[in-house]
Amino acid sequence: MADAPVAFLPLGAIIQEFRVGGLNIVQGFPEQSQYEKYNGPFFGETIGRVANRIEGAKLDSLNGGKSYALAANNGPNNLHGGVVGWGKKIWNGPTPVGIRSIPGVDGEIDGGESVKFTLVSPDGDEGFPGTVEASVVYTVGKQVQDGKEVIVLGIEYEAELVGGADETVINMTNHSYFNLTGGPSIEGTVVTLATNSYLPVDDGGIPTGGPTAFSKVEGKKAFVLGAQEPDIDDCFVSNEAPDTVPIDTRSQPLTKQVWAHHPETGIHLEVYSTEPAFQFYTGKYIDVPEVDGVPARKARSGFCVEPSRYVNAANVDEWKSQMLLKKGEKYGCRIVYRAWKA
Repeated sequence: MADAPVAFLPLGAIIQEFRVGGLNIVQGFPEQSQYEKYNGPFFGETIGRVANRIEGAKLDSLNGGKSYALAANNGPNNLHGGVVGWGKKIWNGPTPVGIRSIPGVDGEIDGGESVKFTLVSPDGDEGFPGTVEASVVYTVGKQVQDGKEVIVLGIEYEAELVGGADETVINMTNHSYFNLTGGPSIEGTVVTLATNSYLPVDDGGIPTGGPTAFSKVEGKKAFVLGAQEPDIDDCFVSNEAPDTVPIDTRSQPLTKQVWAHHPETGIHLEVYSTEPAFQFYTGKYIDVPEVDGVPARKARSGFCVEPSRYVNAANVDEWKSQMLLKKGEKYGCRIVYRAWKA
């Protein structure tokens, strides 16, 4: 995708660049080998099999009541698929798949060339049951809105269980860290979350109950990210009826989950998805050294929006169906980023 505003890598099907108004608004590294050495924060990665945390690094009951031990790579819990989750694996691609339109909120958006990455995750991969074939298709398009050029990146995920088990769990997302300031910190960024509903969690980030009201900021009302506050790393809920969430959400309407801008750079970002929830994270734990002239990235050098299913849904009976992939079905979801310079 020569001269495209977005660049990808086979490692983790990573979004390496997303350039808007001359600024790369996602955190990353110049070379794939540097991601292999330094990408503790998951910059740009395609996360799987299961994004976010699984309590006790264990799947309690799948395939007729069997339990499965997973890697405990986040305290006692499993995080983002384990030690070598899908974001740490080499995917096949990018393979051009022609011109595709991007589903938009107000109809389809004309797209540019689409590229596809594929991965085969074997039975037992990081402890997860079943062999899974997964793919991500990226489509880059442009719109004109109020005289401004808007860069649109469409993401479509699909996964299918092809052997080794009758059921498994899937929850894919992208883990890009956005920085709209052009500087070392997200300070001064104005953010709005589409909902005030979130999942309260214990000290390890595992939900302790169903959706309730968030107190640090007010949903649907703009707030400013300061040097240290608000410190947020929580799962916000767009759909509070978990049993209505299909394993393939691609037919669901795209909803705007987070929108943000920086007054000085004039860079705007909107994140849409078909997913019932999203993790919003203000980057407290980023700690990446200077690499080949790229300055060190420290706390709050980027913020994440991770559209997804409910955290730990695999182990909660009332939520499980949204993450449970059975043989013969397909998992799917869509994410759309829109960004422009005012």
